[in-house]
Amino acid sequence: MPEERTRKTVVIGHKNPDTDSICSAICYAKLKNELTGRAYEPGRAGHINEETQFVLNYFGVEPPRLVENVKTQVKDIDIRETKGVERSISLKKAWNLMQDANAVTLAAVSSNGMLEGLITVGDITKSYMNVYDSSILSKARTQYSNILETLEGALVVGDENEYFHEGKVLVAAANPDMMEYYISPHDLVILGNRYESQLCAIEMEADCIIVCEGAAVSMTIRKLAQERGCTVMTTPYDTYTAARLINQSMPISYFMRTENLITFDDTDYIDEIKEVMTSKRHRDFPILDKDGKYKGMISRRNLLGARGKQIILVDHNERNQAVNGVENAEILEIIDHHKLGTVETISPVFFRNQPVGCTATIIYQMYNENNVEIDKKTAGLLCSAIISDTLLFRSPTCTRIDRLAALALAGTAGINIDRYAADMFAAGSNLRGKSDEEIFYQDFKRFSAGKVSFGVAQISSLNVDELTNLKERMIPYLKHAHAEHKIDMLFFMLTNILTESTELLCEGNGSESLIRSAFHLDTEDEVTLAENEILLPGVVSRKKQLIPAIMIACEE
Repeated sequence: MPEERTRKTVVIGHKNPDTDSICSAICYAKLKNELTGRAYEPGRAGHINEETQFVLNYFGVEPPRLVENVKTQVKDIDIRETKGVERSISLKKAWNLMQDANAVTLAAVSSNGMLEGLITVGDITKSYMNVYDSSILSKARTQYSNILETLEGALVVGDENEYFHEGKVLVAAANPDMMEYYISPHDLVILGNRYESQLCAIEMEADCIIVCEGAAVSMTIRKLAQERGCTVMTTPYDTYTAARLINQSMPISYFMRTENLITFDDTDYIDEIKEVMTSKRHRDFPILDKDGKYKGMISRRNLLGARGKQIILVDHNERNQAVNGVENAEILEIIDHHKLGTVETISPVFFRNQPVGCTATIIYQMYNENNVEIDKKTAGLLCSAIISDTLLFRSPTCTRIDRLAALALAGTAGINIDRYAADMFAAGSNLRGKSDEEIFYQDFKRFSAGKVSFGVAQISSLNVDELTNLKERMIPYLKHAHAEHKIDMLFFMLTNILTESTELLCEGNGSESLIRSAFHLDTEDEVTLAENEILLPGVVSRKKQLIPAIMIACEE
């Protein structure tokens, strides 16, 4: 399967997501899955508010996964998926595996996949060039099966699963009469087809003899070796070659590095590991999964041309509203109904932006354009998003298209739209038990106009008393939030859905005068409630009424 078909694309809305942002992400990911057969997953860039949670609970839909940022992670790039090996394999086998895989590093892993150590081509080379100790084979606790494999030998007497763990290695080239002077108990003796030499080695209590050039071993020698507990094997190689190769049978565990290993998790961010990789001379670094199990190797070469996460943005196209790390991501599509913003893309993308009241309306159209049936749950989510964004058709952003779409979707979802909307708005305005901070960030967005930066939060409610109580709490909190964000101005919209009006709280130098200028209000107008409080009759939409007016006033 090509890599493009296995990469998962996240469909995600803006920070501090509202009902449209969440529902559009869920429904558009579903549409893309059905149209392409590829993997699309809905995501959310923030916590779900009460209204949206009511919608998800009502239709039995799980909330999207929280995606706190979309910076490129190790798991997003190609890594060398070199398999881990057992720590007991021979140096020769490790070398052959490296040659076959064109790799310079192998990872030794346990039976359950946990990383135990690393061995490199350099480690194997050093073991071959720097070893002069004739007892190193036993110090390394070399298994007889490794010796058999390395020497392409055959076991005549003994157990290949046993270990050579005492004594030295020697070649019996001398006269048998002289051998007894340099063979010690537990040695491993490499010899030829000389009965006397074989007999002498066994009688001198050698732990193992290796008969070279494929010579046959007599029954007498076999029997004696069996009685004395001496392992006997044959090899087709001559004594010189056997002596040269035998050190390659040592297990990699004796030479591999096991301490101070530099590893990375597959969830680590590329930006954070680059510096570590640059400061170390290692060619490869092991990658571990969330359970600490070995996955593969990464090198500096893997970072060249690394592609970011694939994402689709819905219900926004402003960079400051997008999920953290969007500048590192590969944006494939943008589906939105707001003004054009500041999101930049590396390559051309599919961009659909329509002057309607809700992103869900556009997605409803795309279902119909592609002849994809809308099930009851999807219809309920799309309808809820339109109700929310248009305040049940009261918002000036609402178009005839939104209204027709919502009514059609309500029929498919099997809901009474007026009764359902009242319940949904009531759930959304239920602020009982919430902190000032939670209320403020329930629906907050940042904007900029020229050199002026500002933020706008909004709460819409059917309950006048609730809005009055909320105002008393938000006035002091606004000062705290203003200092925290370090932006020029902050505004809080207390929107009454029934009266279709907004009490606007202002914070920041010139914020009240800016609003007066934006809406052409005189200081004597009755819209002034108190200092930094302005009543805006007929204003219910942040997107279409408040923000455009502020933008124009800032430019003037």
